[in-house]
Amino acid sequence: MSDRYELFLTCPKGLEGLLLEEASTLGLEEVREHTSAVRGFAQIETAYRLCLWSRLANRVLLVLKRFPVKDAQSLYEGVLEVDWYEHMEPNGTLAVEFSGNGSGIDNTHFGALKVKDAIVDKLRQKDGTRPSVDKLNPDLRIHLRLDRGEAILSLDLSGHSLHQRGYRLQQGAAPLKENLAAAVLIRAGWPRIAAEGGALADPMCGVGTFLVEAAMMAADVAPNLTREQWGFSKWLGHVPAIWKKLQAEAQERADIGMAKPPLWIRGYEADPRLIQPAKNNIDRAGLSHWIKVYQGEVATFEPRPDQNQKGLVICNPPYGERLGDEASLLYLYQNLGERLRQACMGWEAAVFTGAPDLGKRMGIRSHKQYAFWNGALPCKLLLIKVQPEQFVTGERRTPEQREREREQNELVASAAPVVAAKSAAPAAVPVEQARLSEGGQMFANRLQKNLKQLGKWARKEAVQCYRLYDADMPEYALAVDLYGDWVHVQEYAAPRSIEPEKAQARLFDALAAIPQALNVDKSKVVIKRRERQSGTKQYQRQSTQGQFMEVNEGGVKLLVNLTDYLDTGLFLDHRPLRLRIQREAAGKRFLNLYCYTATASVHAAKGGARSTTSVDLSKTYLDWARRNLSLNGFSDKNKLEQGDVMAWLAEDRNEYELIFIDPPTFSNSKRMEGIFDIQRDHVALLDLAMARLASGGVLYFSNNFRKFVLDETLAARYQVEEITASTLDPDFARNSKIHRAWRITARG
Repeated sequence: MSDRYELFLTCPKGLEGLLLEEASTLGLEEVREHTSAVRGFAQIETAYRLCLWSRLANRVLLVLKRFPVKDAQSLYEGVLEVDWYEHMEPNGTLAVEFSGNGSGIDNTHFGALKVKDAIVDKLRQKDGTRPSVDKLNPDLRIHLRLDRGEAILSLDLSGHSLHQRGYRLQQGAAPLKENLAAAVLIRAGWPRIAAEGGALADPMCGVGTFLVEAAMMAADVAPNLTREQWGFSKWLGHVPAIWKKLQAEAQERADIGMAKPPLWIRGYEADPRLIQPAKNNIDRAGLSHWIKVYQGEVATFEPRPDQNQKGLVICNPPYGERLGDEASLLYLYQNLGERLRQACMGWEAAVFTGAPDLGKRMGIRSHKQYAFWNGALPCKLLLIKVQPEQFVTGERRTPEQREREREQNELVASAAPVVAAKSAAPAAVPVEQARLSEGGQMFANRLQKNLKQLGKWARKEAVQCYRLYDADMPEYALAVDLYGDWVHVQEYAAPRSIEPEKAQARLFDALAAIPQALNVDKSKVVIKRRERQSGTKQYQRQSTQGQFMEVNEGGVKLLVNLTDYLDTGLFLDHRPLRLRIQREAAGKRFLNLYCYTATASVHAAKGGARSTTSVDLSKTYLDWARRNLSLNGFSDKNKLEQGDVMAWLAEDRNEYELIFIDPPTFSNSKRMEGIFDIQRDHVALLDLAMARLASGGVLYFSNNFRKFVLDETLAARYQVEEITASTLDPDFARNSKIHRAWRITARG
């Protein structure tokens, strides 16, 4: 066999340039870049060194042969010509990976089968002994790449991918692969910073991948020093003496590096569930004396207390998993930017993001950007020097002006009184002019104007939860609701006529303005996207935080959940109808159809109803309804019924003096027959409900379908009065189409 081999090193897309530099440093010669790979030539010692020391490669492939392929038979014959007795025992195991297509071979499984057949046929013994396939832990892993009629047949020296260092047995929701994390650290300048004795902090460390990779670089630990199984371990061309020498050298370097005083490397993670997995990963890497991990939000992480210590802040903020999540991450990026400006002056920062537009909202400019791919997701690495001249304030100021402003802000902060967070409405405060765009300032002004007007009404009427803004300005298509000292924001999907980039920029401008305009902490702003809903989509769980808060309305206590569902458990626009029901319920049997969380039933019980019956198809919302009733001490004489409302009404034989129906526009479910459509089915629904209305009783019917038309024939059978205007409080007066409501009674 030749003393010099052709080698291919594969890597994630975008890392080719870095891998070329690394491989050249490790001894690879005549190195050239390819897509997701580099190619070069070296002796076996260098090949081993690349396996041991490459922080960026996925695999090290040693080329056995190149040959032309015209068809499947020529592929078979080309592989058969290799002297496989030089590479493996006849009774050994192998796995074949095939990539590419052409020459009549368009199925990779078929191509792999042909390669396997050739190797097996070459090594088959007279007694029937032959190699077998083991896809998990083979003696040899063979790779064949078919590219434009040429086959490149290689031996995979690495075995399992080199990014699998072995320390990360536990991981979070969307972790970076170890070699991608290493590439980000290298681009961020960590090797230079570490050599100068600098520190490293990751304020969103997850399970600690950046921390471990950074510590291994700083301590000069080969990334795959502890790996036991290699692709060359049972290769007959393996030279154990050379490998053992390289291992010993790497171990000696690691011992020297680990004996040095450890650098200050710290991670912070908001999710308490990830703290122990991160510590476990760090322990497995043998770096627990180098790395410490703490639980904490981005806004609270602290760099090293030693003011003279500088270093690198590096992080990979979470990616939104659902439509609209990117907007919710805005405040995370803003908090990160604020923390960098406040606590990390003179440091460097590296933000690896799948949402570069959010990176622009940190209030601090990046001086360099690099494109990366995290799997199929295009990402950017933003490199930042945390210096005042990089801060984005919205106006040009000299360093002396910035310093005076900082001192004034500190004086104001130290003198500010502590304000209780449970007020019915945030107080209107002047908006900081410098950091809002022109559009953001305009939106902030509108919020403050609304707050001044509606806040007076809310305090007078003891209304704790109300709508402050509802797409008042069409270009800012949001609904902003106040729930005590929390802000619930719903983003309406922008019309198709508006460019997505422009709509997103306006959204970010508006969201940036909300905390300032309403004087609330960003952590108390919840953001969702509302689109046209179908079926039960509006009732589907959006998150799993399970955070319920208690609010007051008309003397009753109700539970709302601002995070887990599209709706919060309390339809604010129906407040007047609920209060009307409370006033009229004394001594009456009350029926609440499509009851949702039974807030109207709670009001009826508060008003002295003889009994309440609440019907809904959703077990989740009936459980919520049960909690609402129990919270107010109304568990007795208040029935909760699970079922399809139309079917339930058809079977029910009771009478009720007061009925409330607020159905969805459209609904289907596995637990109901057919599909409910409010426009098509409202006559049948109302006829069934009126059959259950006691003599002298009242039925209130409402819905939120903007194109709804009440069937004219109903007026011939019942006394029908539209009461929409009287069911709209001032917070919904500017949106008269939020719902329509009718009072229906039997004709005398």
